[in-house]
Amino acid sequence: MLKLSTFTAKGAPHAIVSFGKPLDAGTPHVIWAHGWGQDHHAFQALAQSLERSAHHTLIDFPGFGQSPVPPETGHAGVWDTNDYADAVAEWLGTLPRSRRIWVGHSFGGRVGLRLATNHSQALDGMVLVGSHGLKPIRSLATRLRIFWRVRLFKALKLLEKIGVDVSARKAGFGSADYRNAGVMRPIFVKVVNEDQSEAIKAIRILVRILCGSLDDQAPPEMSERMAQLIPGATVNILPGLDHYTVLTDGGPQVAHTVAKLLEG
Repeated sequence: MLKLSTFTAKGAPHAIVSFGKPLDAGTPHVIWAHGWGQDHHAFQALAQSLERSAHHTLIDFPGFGQSPVPPETGHAGVWDTNDYADAVAEWLGTLPRSRRIWVGHSFGGRVGLRLATNHSQALDGMVLVGSHGLKPIRSLATRLRIFWRVRLFKALKLLEKIGVDVSARKAGFGSADYRNAGVMRPIFVKVVNEDQSEAIKAIRILVRILCGSLDDQAPPEMSERMAQLIPGATVNILPGLDHYTVLTDGGPQVAHTVAKLLEG
């Protein structure tokens, strides 16, 4: 059974699992970063398949898994991806310097992109899997549907203020992640409204992007745009896979991509 340990950065405890080669100067280090609503278990099997090739760290971001919700000490009180990236950079600064590869799924990809742009010396390579970070391109029909849903939601909130019970109607609004966010909802709202399209143009490390062809949360067009914006990045769209099966059925392709970056 893998043992959890903890580091504290930006005032927030981070639970981590580490294994593989001892982390000395020169030992490759792979940091695995889970998606929203998940924890270190999301990448555990993939990391263990590469156990002999590097030192591996699986993070529970603050607010997920065994890590408590971060304190309201971010750039604007509530944390955003800049704060998550700053915390990771602070921790990495305490470790022996070696070849570092970031593997991020979904939200973990958002944080990785911030880390690579705000702390350019922190990483040497990155694998993004079904990563968010850009605003999705929506059709006119989708934009109109969202517009009217927002107006309806605001109307329900006004009715709620005057004492009308609209809880049943309100429960159907927002994504599953939004409805399940609980105390993390303010962070979720900030994060999903971020657009890193300009910032990621400055990334100068090796970036490999994988995405399922059926991913409706971080669709292939988003991964393709990332590859166009990040110098030297490549993208691989995996047929028949969605936002989550890209980690399971697509696991061999993810592990192969990480292994190739470890080879340099």
